[in-house]
Amino acid sequence: MTQPGPSDRALEIGVRVEAFVREVVVPYERDPRRTPHGPSDALAIELKDRARAAGVLTPHILADGSHLTQRETAWVLRKSGLSPLGPLAVNTAAPDEGNMYLIGKVGSPAIKARFLAPLVEGRARSAFFMTEPASEDGAGSDPSMMKTTCRRDGEHWVINGRKAFITGADGAGVGIIMAKAEEGACLFLVDLPDPAIRIERVLDTIDSSMPGGHAIVAIDDLRIPADQMLGESGEGLRYAQIRLSPARLSHCMRWTGAATRAHEIAVDYACRRHAFGKPLIDHEGVGFMLAENLIDLKQAELMIDWCAGVLDSGSLGTAESSMAKVAVSEALMRIADRCVQVMGGTGVSGDTIVEQVFREIRAFRIYDGPTEVHKWSLAKKIKRDHREGEA
Repeated sequence: MTQPGPSDRALEIGVRVEAFVREVVVPYERDPRRTPHGPSDALAIELKDRARAAGVLTPHILADGSHLTQRETAWVLRKSGLSPLGPLAVNTAAPDEGNMYLIGKVGSPAIKARFLAPLVEGRARSAFFMTEPASEDGAGSDPSMMKTTCRRDGEHWVINGRKAFITGADGAGVGIIMAKAEEGACLFLVDLPDPAIRIERVLDTIDSSMPGGHAIVAIDDLRIPADQMLGESGEGLRYAQIRLSPARLSHCMRWTGAATRAHEIAVDYACRRHAFGKPLIDHEGVGFMLAENLIDLKQAELMIDWCAGVLDSGSLGTAESSMAKVAVSEALMRIADRCVQVMGGTGVSGDTIVEQVFREIRAFRIYDGPTEVHKWSLAKKIKRDHREGEA
């Protein structure tokens, strides 16, 4: 039995988002304001202004503040991902999309008014300060290794530590900081920039689609009013789980859109380019690679929709999102690699976005947990379920 298609409202939003990305955003892919550390803030503002004028800014959050279902979001975010600049333009990009979701679920009315509203309106970018330097044995895929501390001091909390690979920290207006108290992990909202939060350097990385790049940050005696804690003290890891599965899945959604576009470009190239007396697509080796792309794209789409349905049921979907992250990221990597291979020298050049999509998806295999961590987590669940079955 097949799954139902997207809702009428998701279809309508998706049509408008796709048209905007293809017609308005794609020409910006050659804009010189795209830098090795991501699109400049000037470019981001211009794109968001155009999306706002077109009525497609933050399309996954409706005018009344309600959120599309995860299955509806999957349809819309895939459309936004048809260009590496698309999610930025329409305000569905990481980390903002995940941060909006978390603040919307956990934040108090005052927190939402102060920190969520500017994100939804596209007037500010955000950063999620969780991961820490590996050289200092700080938290990465294992947040229990967190070194950054927070302690209560009257009506404030004081935070000290160092964070690493903080996406978008350079230029962000809103920060969510995770730190460790005696009672457990805590999350705090903070206005940026702040003199107590110092960007040491922005890393040179394989990807280049996220404004502000990925920074190493020092936090020295940052004082945050107690009412800027997100939720309750000691519950930070639990709140992070609320964000984790949807944010993990939205990466899959956006990059499925990018892989779809890369496949389109590779198909066009293979149909136009002739070698050895016929179009490349008529050579079995090339045709088979493009056929395999179609299979992987469909499997990725179905995996995303299945996991989205689990989340829509009210489940945290931890195991399901791990399975989706592994399956989709690995499938999209195969697609991007085949597109580069089909296009040969053109595929490794910057003449099309295929080369960038390849780099971005390679990085995606690490983001929100590498494949190996997800498989290890799933193996633990298999063992646990087996023991419970024997009891």
